[in-house]
Amino acid sequence: MLTLPGLNACISVIKPGKQFADTQPASLPDYAQPDNWAALPTRRDSADVVPLGSGLRDQQRQALADVFYVHPTTYYKRESWNADLTDERLNHFTDNSTIRKQATVFNAAARVYAPRYRQATLYSFFDEKSSNGKEALNLAYSDVKAAFQYYLAHYNQGRPIIIAGHSQGTFHATRLLHEFFDNDPKLRKQLVAAYLIGFKVKTDEYQALRPCEDSTQTGCYVGWNSVEWGNEYPPFDGGVATNPLTWKRDTAAAPSHLNRGGVPLAFNRIDTAVVGAQVHNGLLWINVPKPIGYPRFLLPGQPELRHSFHIADYGLFYLNLRRNAVTRVQAYTAQPQRP
Repeated sequence: MLTLPGLNACISVIKPGKQFADTQPASLPDYAQPDNWAALPTRRDSADVVPLGSGLRDQQRQALADVFYVHPTTYYKRESWNADLTDERLNHFTDNSTIRKQATVFNAAARVYAPRYRQATLYSFFDEKSSNGKEALNLAYSDVKAAFQYYLAHYNQGRPIIIAGHSQGTFHATRLLHEFFDNDPKLRKQLVAAYLIGFKVKTDEYQALRPCEDSTQTGCYVGWNSVEWGNEYPPFDGGVATNPLTWKRDTAAAPSHLNRGGVPLAFNRIDTAVVGAQVHNGLLWINVPKPIGYPRFLLPGQPELRHSFHIADYGLFYLNLRRNAVTRVQAYTAQPQRP
């Protein structure tokens, strides 16, 4: 999720005007068509870039693994419960925001596959009085599932897989792991790791998959939700909280010098030592960043979120994330050949 320009009263101003059952969703995407992917390693797109002046390089061409990345909510309109993949303005916004500022974290470690999907509008997560939001999210997931099935059948070719998402993307990625990995030992052996960031994922979410306990473990999952130090958020109690400065789940405070570099929303620099971090009660406590470009999640009508740095979950730890993805792929490929 990103900030919402134009909201001036409360979240209800973006509530769709019709019931989900009374709307006609956009056409089902055909994932054989490249236009229905925000990122593919075979073409130039927003997943290939690196922060301005960083000296980093896109290394997808020689990468030994793949990442299947599911982007967060970029659709806020009230015209429909789900986005239309033919909306070029929305696609451009998605590519220049989340694909550029999040998916690129993985382009040193893996080939990036990021589907477009009929994402649920943001209000779906705040719809507590009807089943509309749930139905919109189910429709969105059906696209993510179809894209992953196409990826497995046509692109993967037995390569190691990273699953990654943020916010709504993590909501769907969490379900994807349930349906494809948790009960399939063969596919589970291909899992390098899952980065389930920006949404509550339980520590006992799965039967077989477990949270990662260090920086090199594979076949596991990490996650966090960044909030200002000292604050609580009961809905996330019991969720996985991994400290991306240490890649551990203990509650030791990690100093900011372990932060290898954040990247602000402008994507125009590396800020070293931007924040320290500590795991607390399903949250990741962080210092308030001194550099600009790491905004709070200010959502009108939701004052309980004012301490959240949800929008910057990736950006605050950009280089730590980038290096860890490389480290886990290296650890995976160094293991004896899996039968």
